[in-house]
Amino acid sequence: MTSKFLRVVLAVAVVSAISALAQTSAATPSTAPAGAASSPAPTGPAITGTKVGAINIEGAIFGSNEGRKEMEALGKKFEPKQTELKSQNDELEALKKQLSTQEGKLNDDAAANLKKQIETKQKLFDRAVQDAQEEFGTQQQEIANKVLAKLAPMIVKYAADNGYGMIIDTSKPWPQSPVVMAGEGVDLTKAVVDIYNAQSGVAPPAAPSATKPAAPRPSAGAGATKPATPAAGGAPK
Repeated sequence: MTSKFLRVVLAVAVVSAISALAQTSAATPSTAPAGAASSPAPTGPAITGTKVGAINIEGAIFGSNEGRKEMEALGKKFEPKQTELKSQNDELEALKKQLSTQEGKLNDDAAANLKKQIETKQKLFDRAVQDAQEEFGTQQQEIANKVLAKLAPMIVKYAADNGYGMIIDTSKPWPQSPVVMAGEGVDLTKAVVDIYNAQSGVAPPAAPSATKPAAPRPSAGAGATKPATPAAGGAPK
């Protein structure tokens, strides 16, 4: 899950939340007598404050009780895949060790056959790792979308209720993001997460656990990308 993705989804979610609140207010039936001049419909929470706050969106999503539990369940779901990949990796490493120790003792055909096995298994392993990473990332994004859909309107309301005219996302440090710095005094992450936890009614996980299976990394030069580490319970990667 990239911070760029989360920032885009947050922007859409916040705009949608404001629009939905405005439409809800505008749809309220008027109680004015027939023929009387109608006043403009209310437009939801007005963001008129002047304070600036910061929220680590990734940290809020995956640090919430709901986000942590969802990621814990996702990690458990991927444990069999982790075991499968480890088995493939162990087999591949055993063949490489065999080639390294016996290459000078093998005839040309045997050495070529062993190298071909290693090449074939390496490609299969690298592809399996990539597929697992992509599948995990897709499901992680689904968790983020689900939590953010409920978190975004809460951020909007918190801003309106507490005089904030701007809230910035600090999920990634500068220069990966345009935010050069944001002190602890303006950080609203914990406050928002505490409110979200209270309103969601989701209890915290029983005990800390890894949120993602540590899939074996492809050998150097294999061309596979290292899995992105999901942020959970704190600052994002």
